[in-house]
Amino acid sequence: MTSKLSHVRIVGAGLIGTSIALALKSAGIHISLADSDPRAQSLARDILGDSKVGDSNEDVLEVEDLCIIATPPEALTQVIKAEIQRNPELRVMDVSSIKTKPLLDVSKSALSTSRFAPTHPMAGREVSGPESARGDLFTGRPWVLVREGVDQDLLAHAEEVIAICGGVLMSRSALDHDRAVAQVSHLPQIVASLLARTLESADRSDLELAGAGLRDTTRLADSDPVLWGQIIASNADAIRPLLISLQNDLVSLLEGLDESEFAQAFIAGGGQGRARIPGKHGGQPREYFNVTIVIEDKPGQLAAIIESCAQIEVNIEDLLIEHTPGQDTGLITLSFLPSDGPTVMAHLHHEGWKVHPSR
Repeated sequence: MTSKLSHVRIVGAGLIGTSIALALKSAGIHISLADSDPRAQSLARDILGDSKVGDSNEDVLEVEDLCIIATPPEALTQVIKAEIQRNPELRVMDVSSIKTKPLLDVSKSALSTSRFAPTHPMAGREVSGPESARGDLFTGRPWVLVREGVDQDLLAHAEEVIAICGGVLMSRSALDHDRAVAQVSHLPQIVASLLARTLESADRSDLELAGAGLRDTTRLADSDPVLWGQIIASNADAIRPLLISLQNDLVSLLEGLDESEFAQAFIAGGGQGRARIPGKHGGQPREYFNVTIVIEDKPGQLAAIIESCAQIEVNIEDLLIEHTPGQDTGLITLSFLPSDGPTVMAHLHHEGWKVHPSR
């Protein structure tokens, strides 16, 4: 599509800000990027491959169509105060993971709330900073936009950014957004951190036995503590009832811990809850046909399998690789729609791959 945006200023050269910059630049939009951390700004400039990115003199000469603020939530009003001085026609789009508090903060600032588009891309990585940025970070991921009271031209700009970045636009009220992310984002972060905190007192020799399960369930514990401290405090009202419910479940588990049937029902309940997580692009949950392939430890194996699947025009829904260093073979598990599974099995077997149906 022909872009209506020509120049976007991004304040905050972290993971989200730099990832947005990469996507917009690939669409031919001029980017000005600024950060209070000279290292982050310099690295983001090099990643974008443009020596002019973040040049303050250039920013003064050319007023942007849109300013995207990708800073921690508590810096929002300070950034708006600085930005509105250099651009009185300022239009802001934010990307923080809370929406009610930013709206309240903006209502107390010099910026009209009609010139503030609250958004939240539901994407990220546990490792922060521009070094983790990816231009495809938001592809296929939900991206919430709060529309109430926002100027129509600004809404159009926000929608264009979301479309260029590959996000799946979802409209929510600020309150509905904060309630939802408390469940699907903030609580998982807290639980991962709670679990990881128990490892501080663990015996080091015990941790040598750690496998993928512990690493998977504590992955989020590596997140930025400053950013998440602000997020949790700002959304405490929505998080608190979830923690109380979790506390009640823990009490029940403690009481029934010695009973096999209770423990079985507890684990089964977790499986039932997980099954409710939507499929790709927010669609209905799907059951997949999983195929496990034993491969040799040599270059080109994964690419060859993907090419083999492309030959029969089937889509790989998910992919998992398991490989132990020093072992001559590895395992690749591919997920397909149930209707495609038998066809894929037969084709890969005919092509000479060591194929096995997975549980």
